Amino acid sequence: MAPLYEAFPVLNSGHLEVSSIHSIYYEECGAPNGVPIVYLHGGPGGGIEDTDRQYFDPSHYRSVLFDQRGSGKSTPHASLEDNTTWHLVSDIEALREHLKIEKWIVFGGSWGSTLALAYSEKHPERCLGLILRGIFTLRREELLWFYQKGADMLFPDFYDPYKAAIPEEEQGDLMQAYYKRLTGDNEEEKLKCAEAWSRWENSLSKLIIDPKYIERAENPQWALAFARIESHFFVNGGWMKDGQLIEDAHKIKHLPIVIVQGRYDVVCPAKTSWDLYKALGGAGNSGVEYKILNEYGHSAHEPGIEEALVDAANKFKSIKA
Repeated sequence: MAPLYEAFPVLNSGHLEVSSIHSIYYEECGAPNGVPIVYLHGGPGGGIEDTDRQYFDPSHYRSVLFDQRGSGKSTPHASLEDNTTWHLVSDIEALREHLKIEKWIVFGGSWGSTLALAYSEKHPERCLGLILRGIFTLRREELLWFYQKGADMLFPDFYDPYKAAIPEEEQGDLMQAYYKRLTGDNEEEKLKCAEAWSRWENSLSKLIIDPKYIERAENPQWALAFARIESHFFVNGGWMKDGQLIEDAHKIKHLPIVIVQGRYDVVCPAKTSWDLYKALGGAGNSGVEYKILNEYGHSAHEPGIEEALVDAANKFKSIKA
C-alpha cells in the first residue's frame, strides 16, 4: 500500500462568509485543473491539519479542505449559533459554488463520514464518488456506546476521569451534563470539561495508546471547540431522524464508494460501517468496496489506515470530473 504523499504547499486559501455570523477558512492544493476532491474533517470541531492534504496526489487532484463552523481558523471560534449538520451541508455547497466546481469526490472520516453522507444524500448529483473512514452515523446507540456505557468496559482507567468531571447525580446522562457545562458561564469549569471530554476521545482513537495524541486535549483553544461543538451536535442528534443516514443510503448506491474501517475501532465500532455497507447493497453492489483492517483502530493517522486511504484516492484517479 502507498504511504502519504510528501508535504506540498497550499496554492490558495481564504475565508468565505457563509452567513452573517460565520466565515469558514478554506485551502486549495495540488493541481489547479485537477479532479476536485473535498476533505471533510472530524469532530465535529476538530479542524484540518497540514497532513490532511497528503492523501491526494498533487499532480492529479485539486484538493479542497476547510474548517467547519467554529473550528480551526474559521470564525467565530467555538461558536454554536447556527451550527448544525444542515448548515454545514449548505456550507459545502456554498464553497463548491464559490470555487466554480461542478462535481467533486467527497472524502471524510469519523464525523467527516457523517457529514459526507449527509451532503451526498442531499446532493448526489454533485458527487463523483465517496471515500469514507471510521463510519459514524450519529445514531443514538453509537453515541451511548462511547459517551455513556460500552467503551468504558474496555478502557475503565481512561473512563473514570471522564466520568468524574461530572457530579454523581448527573452521571446518568453524561453528554447532557457536559453540554450544560461547556455552554455555561463558569469559564474554569468549561475548560476543565473541555479537556476531560477531549482527553477521553483522544485516548481511545488509536489501537495502541499514543500519549502525544492525548496531549492535544491540553490545548484549551482546540479542546474547547472540539468538546463544545461535539456535545452540541450529539445532544441534538445531529438535527436528523435517528438512523436517517443509513435509511437514505439508497440515494447514493449508484456512486463509487470505498469504506475503510479499523477492526478495533472503539470510537466508531465496525458494526456501523457494516450496516452502511449492507444498506448500499453489500456484496451485490460492485461499486462499493468495504475494507476492514484487522490491525488498526479509529485514527486516520495509524499507518495502515493512512495507506488504505491513499490507495482509495489513487484508485479514484480513474474518475473523470
